[in-house]
Amino acid sequence: MATENHVKQAPSNGEPLEKDFSNTYYLGDNMDQGEAMKRIHTAGSISISPELFEKIYLSPKNAVKGDLRKTFGNPTPIALVGFLLCLSPLCCDLMGWRGAGGNGAAGIASYMFFGGITMFLGGLLEFFLGNTFPSVVFCSFGAFWLTFGGTLQPSFYAYALYAPEGQPASAGMATVGFLSSFAFFLLFMGVLCLVFLICSLRTNVVFVVIFFTLVIAFGLLAGAYWQNANSIMYEDPSAAALAGRLQVTAGAILFITALSGWWIFFAIMLAALDFPFQIPVGDLSTVIKGYSERMKAVEHMA
Repeated sequence: MATENHVKQAPSNGEPLEKDFSNTYYLGDNMDQGEAMKRIHTAGSISISPELFEKIYLSPKNAVKGDLRKTFGNPTPIALVGFLLCLSPLCCDLMGWRGAGGNGAAGIASYMFFGGITMFLGGLLEFFLGNTFPSVVFCSFGAFWLTFGGTLQPSFYAYALYAPEGQPASAGMATVGFLSSFAFFLLFMGVLCLVFLICSLRTNVVFVVIFFTLVIAFGLLAGAYWQNANSIMYEDPSAAALAGRLQVTAGAILFITALSGWWIFFAIMLAALDFPFQIPVGDLSTVIKGYSERMKAVEHMA
């Protein structure tokens, strides 16, 4: 990425500047996406507009030294693939499509090896590129998928620890403690997503939709676990029925999350391959001004 003293201002007619002796380009906000990607491939030093930068890296443009972004590929789609290939089947399981069920237990291996490892790897690579927000998001969800898969894995003994001595883990009251306890993990995942939701207001509309739906879904799943615990503890069929409805609703909302994720993944891949058409993600990086931008504006006014 070009540093600030390399940035060229576009002329008033909106056309990009011609190549100068320093081999530096300005990629304007109104430049065609395909043309912008061509400039990225051919320019020795470039200045990407905030909209284009955010679309590729899911992060507002930041000042990072070095040329790692020109040396290595974009790790964002790698993490997104891991997220989508775990979430998409899980939401179908939660809704019980075509007889699916078991709270997604059939995807234990994919949660751990596809979601966990891939998302953590993508988050680590985002860290080296200086993209703090997507790095934290991807590493957090990589850890979530590893935790979720490990909890469902019988060898981790999560259910069995709550079983009275000499009884199987699935017997009656044995699961009440587990269900009530694991619900708190889902609840605080929702709190984490609420923080991400607020931060995503400086990224794009699709990211906002993803975190907004995740906040609701995690809350519903926590409620489903607590209601399942109530149905066992108090032998209340209505609590079990409510838990089922909460689970199906959470699955439906997560389906919206998955669709939004597929949309942004498709948009990034189109941009990465310089496709002749692009799809919008609703850039917000320039709508809410950053703190540093506000301070600079105050200094200029003073």
